Amino acid sequence: RLQNTVVTDLCAEQPLAAITCLAGRIYRQSRSVGQLVMQGNFLALQGLEALFRRLFPASFREAEALHRDLALALKRSGARPPFLLALALAAALGEEVFFRGFLQSLLVARLGGLGLLAQALLFALLHPAPLRAYAYPLYTALAGLLFGLAYLYTGSLVPGVLAHFLHNAKSFYGLWRER
Repeated sequence: RLQNTVVTDLCAEQPLAAITCLAGRIYRQSRSVGQLVMQGNFLALQGLEALFRRLFPASFREAEALHRDLALALKRSGARPPFLLALALAAALGEEVFFRGFLQSLLVARLGGLGLLAQALLFALLHPAPLRAYAYPLYTALAGLLFGLAYLYTGSLVPGVLAHFLHNAKSFYGLWRER
């Protein structure tokens, strides 16, 4: 109980520190290659985001505007950082179970390596963006490919779920703090 209180207090005061701490605690049970894959995946997503910000600035600004609108709507509805953490985890868990656990497994069994690419494309298609954010589908497809490779390499959804969660939580919290 004391740990839950500490995590709740930390979430209220320092949500990004809580995210990292929580992900570390969850994943400590299965160290090794999976942990390295999760950390590498998260860092690769950050690098991919920086690359797209530099290569496609107008498109990236459009995608960010959509995310800001979502963050503003959540903030106006009274959403606080603990809720945003829960939302980030729910989205990561749901998407990883569906796209990698179910869809990728099915597609790889039927199509071999093309199944990995197919799930990444479907992941991108189900993350729509306006035409002005033309590079966002490519970014999302590459992110789906990274998550898919993590699943293929480790045989576990945990590295992808945690990397996806950290990425979503960082984005939600960063945008929530802006306004």
